[in-house]
Amino acid sequence: MKNRFKRIIKSVLPLVLAGMVMGTNAITAIADAPYKTYTVDGYGSITETQTAYLPYETITKIGEETLVTPTDFCLVNDEFIYILDSGNKRVVVSDLNSELVTTFGEGTLVGPKGIYVTSDRITYVADRDAGAIFVFDKEGQLTQTYTKPKEAMYGETLDFLPLKVVVNKSGTIYAVCESNTNGIVQISPVEGGTFLGYFGTNATKAGIWNIIWRALLTDAQRAKMQSNIPSTPDNMAIDDKGVIYTITRGEKNDTLKRLNIAGVNMTKTSDYPDIPVAVASGNHDNAFVVTQTGFIYEYNNEGDLLFMFGGSDDGKQRIGLSTKAEAIQIGLDDKIYVLDSEKAQIQVFEPTEFTAYLHNALYLFSKGRYEESKEPLNKVLEMNNLFTYANMAMGKALYKEGDYKGALEYARIAKDKESYSDAFWEIRNVWLKKNLTWIAIVILVIVACVTVVKLLDKKKHILDKPKAALKKAGDHKLTRELGYMFYFMRHPIDGCYGIKREGRVSVLSANIILAIGTVFFIVSKYFSGFLTKTVREGKFDVISDIGMILIGLLLIVSCNYLMCTINDGEGKFKHIYCAFIYAFGPYLILSPVVFIFSHIVSNNEIFFVHFGRFCMWVWIAVLIYIGVQEINNYTVGETVKIILLTVFTILIVSLLAFIIYVLWSQVFDFLQSIFGEVVYRIGS
Repeated sequence: MKNRFKRIIKSVLPLVLAGMVMGTNAITAIADAPYKTYTVDGYGSITETQTAYLPYETITKIGEETLVTPTDFCLVNDEFIYILDSGNKRVVVSDLNSELVTTFGEGTLVGPKGIYVTSDRITYVADRDAGAIFVFDKEGQLTQTYTKPKEAMYGETLDFLPLKVVVNKSGTIYAVCESNTNGIVQISPVEGGTFLGYFGTNATKAGIWNIIWRALLTDAQRAKMQSNIPSTPDNMAIDDKGVIYTITRGEKNDTLKRLNIAGVNMTKTSDYPDIPVAVASGNHDNAFVVTQTGFIYEYNNEGDLLFMFGGSDDGKQRIGLSTKAEAIQIGLDDKIYVLDSEKAQIQVFEPTEFTAYLHNALYLFSKGRYEESKEPLNKVLEMNNLFTYANMAMGKALYKEGDYKGALEYARIAKDKESYSDAFWEIRNVWLKKNLTWIAIVILVIVACVTVVKLLDKKKHILDKPKAALKKAGDHKLTRELGYMFYFMRHPIDGCYGIKREGRVSVLSANIILAIGTVFFIVSKYFSGFLTKTVREGKFDVISDIGMILIGLLLIVSCNYLMCTINDGEGKFKHIYCAFIYAFGPYLILSPVVFIFSHIVSNNEIFFVHFGRFCMWVWIAVLIYIGVQEINNYTVGETVKIILLTVFTILIVSLLAFIIYVLWSQVFDFLQSIFGEVVYRIGS
């Protein structure tokens, strides 16, 4: 026992000493991440993936200096960290070992909010309370102060309250100012500061109903409404090319913007954070956004979400989690630095091997080096063969090389419909070139055979027996009832008379048509072409589909019959049921055609699929309208009234069913808890 205790001491002691040597200013992560990492799959759903970044260290103090409510910071050449220590109204400069280099700004700064430092260590501080942007040289000496622009174009009634600032290589200053909805303020350093105008203004949002409503109101009423003004950006960043990145909460797909020199957004955020507070440009044409709650989003240059990780600390002070994130920076080695103002510390994250391979592929692909990008992409896919972006990039790389079949396969895995369409177009062209002659020959042979058979039938009556057999089958009552569907589609008014007065159809024939239509619906839903398919691959819920069709049909017919009965309708339940079923005849005729087209069209011809579906449903709607009108002998106004009442009744019945379901669920849970308590007491 004593020897075992000694061995444990010998094993643990070096670790303790090593931890003491590391010091108290930085805590290095040696465990797994306390958060999960997510990405977006090809269906646009958030899904968990392997860890992209691991907590590396936490910077809690700079030398012996303690930070108070820091609001921003800047990483310079992976050598220095400039921290805006707002609570102490100063700038604190540290090296990457958390050793204090210098402080400056004391006595000058009033209410600093944002900081930017150039590569030659010129510091710009946006001071909201001072209404100025202060410029300090490498030694921390104040060299320039920019206050409110005097140009009339700025706006005489607007205050100058800078919150964030960045500077391009020519020295032009970009500032986000509080309550200034005109956009980012541009200031040239020429002549002590020249206002150049506004940049990257957010668009106003006005829906069609809002426009119509405002047009109907009086001037006094419009004056009381909330003004439709653009949002002010919350933060921004700039990359080495001078591209400006902005974030604006509440802008949905425009939350993250990547603005070129003309102020045009070059990206759309596919999955956007709710409360973004800071943005940073990466080293591979990528961008990072951090939310106030500590979640970090990484996007590629097209705005596609690559990773989402991090989160809010629950008070356990776990490394990698934040309380109130304020700013984010990216090192040259792809480490992520996140400033937490409430904890007054900086969290550092290190990319995993998986992320390193992905970044390498991202960089090579963005530079057009598709062949070289395949190797790191293969490494990524070896670790996660379902990672959407890697499959998408691999498909595009193979397409550029002319391997269209491979590109098609990877695009299908990634659910990249645009790339799939491009590859399919090329494959189809190759197939047509090889087989066009044979297709023409087959068509000519079929035409010739049909012509010969017609001539032989005319002279020798070779088709008399098949015709007689078909006529005999057509004379069968059920066959006539099923064939009546075609007559109903072409002559719906007479068709309704046949249903109501002549008994041309039966419930059995209607049920057969319903069964065939249900089969067509299921086949179309789960086996249509890739470009038109809307359900996940391999996901089947046929029983639920059949149930929804039957319940929906029964609900519609029952509610319509109820309203017709109340409003002096002449139709019986059987007549209304059969008319509704036969009105879906166009679905049985056109859906197979649309299904076939969905497998042979690319995005260039997919209009025909959508147009075919549109025509089909319009035709069905017309038949239903005529069916309701003719079966019940209504006028046009009465028919519209009955249809609206039917829709309203369906909504009421659905609401009642939902309430009953919720109440029954609560009763069931209550009974289950009582039963569990009884079992527990009997067992004890």
